[in-house]
Amino acid sequence: MSKLLLATKNVAKAQEYLLLLGDLPFELTNLAGEGIDTVVSETGDTLEQNAAIKAVAYASMSNLLALADDSGLEVDALGGEPGVLSARYAGADASDAERVEWLLARLEGIPWEKRKARFRCVIAIAWPEGQVELCQGECQGMIALNPKGENGFGYDPIFYLPHLGKTMAELSIEEKNEVSHRGRAAKQAQQTLLKLQSGRKK
Repeated sequence: MSKLLLATKNVAKAQEYLLLLGDLPFELTNLAGEGIDTVVSETGDTLEQNAAIKAVAYASMSNLLALADDSGLEVDALGGEPGVLSARYAGADASDAERVEWLLARLEGIPWEKRKARFRCVIAIAWPEGQVELCQGECQGMIALNPKGENGFGYDPIFYLPHLGKTMAELSIEEKNEVSHRGRAAKQAQQTLLKLQSGRKK
């Protein structure tokens, strides 16, 4: 069985991908399992560039098919921020709680109807030879007035899903994977990887 490297150091994200991609005919491995502790810098200006940079670098280091992603929260009232800077919005060493607090402070006084936002995820699948395929997913929602929920990570406690009446952090992992930006991007990635494994894709 071919190996697929899940190229992320984010433990919570890796767990989500194990559930999302666990049924594929690949042996899923991670950076630690391959003895890789190098941190690849996200130097791109877009989610697409960052995902590709990481996937290509880790595919080259491991000589394996590698999957990496970059995700971002885009808030209309902030002109699309934090976007590609989502993980570093409150500073490089900020905790998830500090990032949430910083974002809510930026939105203080903004009425509910103007708090529309979306989560975007771009997955890059890279071959050791340098070929890259991109898959994308998006989830529309609103920025809640206060955090709610104990599940998930990142901005999940303030990303409210009107059609479910819950924040992302109030969903079970199974529910989240059905509706999330990462889950939707992963479904595209599944198709790409299945075509590859079946020999229909070089």
